[in-house]
Amino acid sequence: MAGATSPESGAFVSRWLPPLLLLLFLSGCEAVEREMTLAMIKPDGLSGNYTEKIKTAILGSGFHIVKEIQVQLDAEKASLFYAEHSGRSFFDSLIKYITSGPVLAMVLEKPDAIAQWRALIGPTDARKAKTSYPNSIRAMCGLDSEKNCVHGSDSLESAAREISFFFGDASLETVEHDEL
Repeated sequence: MAGATSPESGAFVSRWLPPLLLLLFLSGCEAVEREMTLAMIKPDGLSGNYTEKIKTAILGSGFHIVKEIQVQLDAEKASLFYAEHSGRSFFDSLIKYITSGPVLAMVLEKPDAIAQWRALIGPTDARKAKTSYPNSIRAMCGLDSEKNCVHGSDSLESAAREISFFFGDASLETVEHDEL
């Protein structure tokens, strides 16, 4: 009878097919490395009561919030955090702004976290975000390029330094980046 199988062949298939399919599936999948980044809700985000909306956007985008801490930065700590901008004309204004109220620092984790977080927050200038990236966090709660509600690390090196700044466990060397 065509298409019939013997009990022996049926037992072989039922025993070996699941592990073979699993092996084939796993051999075609690469391990997805999770990455961490620093996310910071700045004073205008906290005082504007955007914290829960921002956290909802974070979690809705598949991030895991690993750690968080709310702190009030003084001028010395803020100057250390933004040291790469110390020679720029906006530095004093930036320090005054970031020390105007508490910030909420969070460690976010997911595959490609740095790029994914930066995409979610939108351009540095919230005015541009409102027109070009209307669904971004900065469009939702930012005002301009300084008061833009949130911060995001721009590289693995920056993320390591910035996470260490708030949570410890790494060097505090200055890494050049363009993100406020």
